Amino acid sequence: MKDGIHPNYREVVFVDVSNNFSFKTRSTINTRETIKWEDGNEYPLAKIETSSESHPFYTGTQKIMDTAGRVEKFRQKFGAKAGAKSSTKS
Repeated sequence: MKDGIHPNYREVVFVDVSNNFSFKTRSTINTRETIKWEDGNEYPLAKIETSSESHPFYTGTQKIMDTAGRVEKFRQKFGAKAGAKSSTKS
């Protein structure tokens, strides 16, 4: 590999600010802050808004929000037709 053209790949601590979950991994992200980790060493700190510990997809708390009533409009318009098609397949 050529010297001086690759980013600095090092261990970095990521902290999910929504629930204070932290994990250490390797990354090339540029950071300004550092944090003392469980092993007593100091690592660059990257603050993130969501991680697998807080994201609704991974936690199972995902909700479907229908603010415009689109689902109900679809059911009113195509509900009987969609129901008839599915019953004839069996």
